Amino acid sequence: MGRIPHRQQSDDRPELHAPAPASRWAMLAVLCASLLLVAMDATILNVALPSLIDHMEPSPMEQLWIVDLYGLVLGGLLITCGAIGDRFGRKRLFIAGFVLFGLASVVAATAHTPAQLIAGRALLGVGGAMVMPSTLSLIRNIFTDDRERTTAIGIWAAVAGAGAAIGPLVGGQLVEAFGWSAAFWLNVPVVVVTVIAGLWLLPEYRAPQHGRLDWFSAVLSVLGVVALAWGIKHVAKGNPAVLDWVILVASAVLLGLFAYRQSRSADPLLDVRLFRNRAFTAAALATLLAMLAIGAALFLISLWLQYIHGYSPSEAGVRTLPAAIATLLGALATPWLMERVGVRVLMGFGLGALTVGFVVLAAVPDTTYPLVAMILACLGLGDGLAITTAAAVLVSAVPAERAGQAGAVEETNYELGIGLGVALLGSIHGRLFTGHMTGLPLQGADLEDARGSVGGAAYVAHHIGGPTGDEVLRIAQHAYDSALTTTSWISAGLVGTVAVLTVVLVPRGFKATAAH
Repeated sequence: MGRIPHRQQSDDRPELHAPAPASRWAMLAVLCASLLLVAMDATILNVALPSLIDHMEPSPMEQLWIVDLYGLVLGGLLITCGAIGDRFGRKRLFIAGFVLFGLASVVAATAHTPAQLIAGRALLGVGGAMVMPSTLSLIRNIFTDDRERTTAIGIWAAVAGAGAAIGPLVGGQLVEAFGWSAAFWLNVPVVVVTVIAGLWLLPEYRAPQHGRLDWFSAVLSVLGVVALAWGIKHVAKGNPAVLDWVILVASAVLLGLFAYRQSRSADPLLDVRLFRNRAFTAAALATLLAMLAIGAALFLISLWLQYIHGYSPSEAGVRTLPAAIATLLGALATPWLMERVGVRVLMGFGLGALTVGFVVLAAVPDTTYPLVAMILACLGLGDGLAITTAAAVLVSAVPAERAGQAGAVEETNYELGIGLGVALLGSIHGRLFTGHMTGLPLQGADLEDARGSVGGAAYVAHHIGGPTGDEVLRIAQHAYDSALTTTSWISAGLVGTVAVLTVVLVPRGFKATAAH
């Protein structure tokens, strides 16, 4: 392939005239409505899972795939979908992706087997991957004024952060009122309204490319992410087979080959040279590891509230509200705080708040809900501050013509972090839980089910009833708490490490402004 001319900023130009001032904020509302739905779907099943388990009886491994396959597929496809949108039109990709998102919601809502539900979640991830890159890139084109663009990106980041946090709240209300499938039926009317509004309001933009899309690299990236998730899941759950190790090694080879091809391409799907920028690398790591930790925490705490403390889905969802409120407030306050305390201090403080939340969750032996509420608020505040600051850094730390790729990195790390968090820390928690389930007054299939997951233990306990059932529940509660303590220490170590790296890598006095 011959050398491709360097893209200038003017390449990123609209097919239509710039939108009128009065319509820009309406366009932002359409984009944020879609983003909220896509972000919520990453966590909305957290409180619906117990109801789903009772109805469908998936295995422990199927439970993990149902929860986190969405984020893994979405994260694996974001970079490719961003490149497709650049070439074929961002509005076109946005509309097509949201239509697919709606159809996939119907597939998931009508599922009668774990396999169909997993397939529906995978299709939701594909649709979400088509939507998310288009939202940020369209915002960059719609808002040409620097101050307005900064505000719009701040709102975008707040919606993305709050969406994952309010997923359990919305899911809990819907599940209790209408059953687990309502978590998916919710998407359909929102998709219909948003698609109609998007066709009417949104302009089309594309960035002309001189080279063809590198489909081989796209396949490498997707296969690499899926293989990585598979390997992490099966190795973390204990007693991995040789095939599991082979797949994990293959993921490293595939992703390494993808990075090599991108480094030699004149028109890459992802310019890996962006990671030479220390601030960019710090922000990418902060997003990935922070969401890895908090994604697993929201999942495990939601199950803890229902199985250990006996809350209904709606009650459990309401009790995750401190995280949602704190995330939203932290994200909205970030632009103002960045101007006054600086990027380095603010990102470090946000990651530090996350670390403190995990340390308290791990260190306190008898955790009551009031303390959990404070922990959730601490996690939400840290998430809102750190993730929003990281998004601003990723966009501003690179040349303007690469700002779209920077946005794809932010979105990929955000969604991949949630998916890998449940895959890695969820698998570790499950393995520890099984190890602590000793002394059970059970045998045969009941013993296997109770040791498999906290949901299985609750089902067996309620089925048997009496003193034996109470004893099974007591042992399961102790095992779950012990496993949660260990995974919280691991989360604290991960986030604490990236907090230190952030302070080291981000230059003193670094300023984050919207790319233009």
